[in-house]
Amino acid sequence: MAKIYSKDSLITRTMKPRKEIVSFLLNYSKALSIVKVDNKNFEIISN
Repeated sequence: MAKIYSKDSLITRTMKPRKEIVSFLLNYSKALSIVKVDNKNFEIISN
């Protein structure tokens, strides 16, 4: 059963996101606001 796995799959690779992606996600999270009215949630993006 150990022969099924290749050596490449056992190596963990570190994922490095691009600066543009991180910047986009941070700006999106800053612009997003959630308003709760009764039992409903409204998501508002203030851009």
